Amino acid sequence: MTSPLFYMILISFVPLVELRGGVPFGMFGNGGAPFAAWWVVFAVCVIANVAAGIVAFEVMAPVVSLLRRWGWFDQKMWPIFDRMQQKLKPSVDKYGEWGVALFIGIPLPGTGAYSGAVGSYLLGLPRKKFYVANLLGVLGAGIIVMALCLAIQEGVLKQDSFVSRLFMKKL
Repeated sequence: MTSPLFYMILISFVPLVELRGGVPFGMFGNGGAPFAAWWVVFAVCVIANVAAGIVAFEVMAPVVSLLRRWGWFDQKMWPIFDRMQQKLKPSVDKYGEWGVALFIGIPLPGTGAYSGAVGSYLLGLPRKKFYVANLLGVLGAGIIVMALCLAIQEGVLKQDSFVSRLFMKKL
């Protein structure tokens, strides 16, 4: 049988779900009980999500270079990348890598390590600055999601409450 830690890592690598799905899975996927101590779930999901952002950032240049050779990419996919860049640009212009960290750290759909990596690449953010922003942003998102999971676990928030549904992806 595959380890629940493997599934937490796998879920934390899925674009748009990321640790917002990995942490709740680790905390409630065992019949409503955690698979491991909260700090283990937190550490595993944060490390996996940070790694996902780094991988995404590093493969952007060769992948975009390859894909831009075909016209369909410019017509169908490039507008999506352009929208990501436009969402991130005001924050980066105003706050630099702190803006990227904030963008990554907001645990809402469309934000996260993958979107931050794509936007950072498109805006030409240096590698080291992205790495710091990615780490800080994922830590921030992880803290928010884990705090909500612990609040649910302790009965402060009910599992079917509005706040729970807003921030936790149902798997």
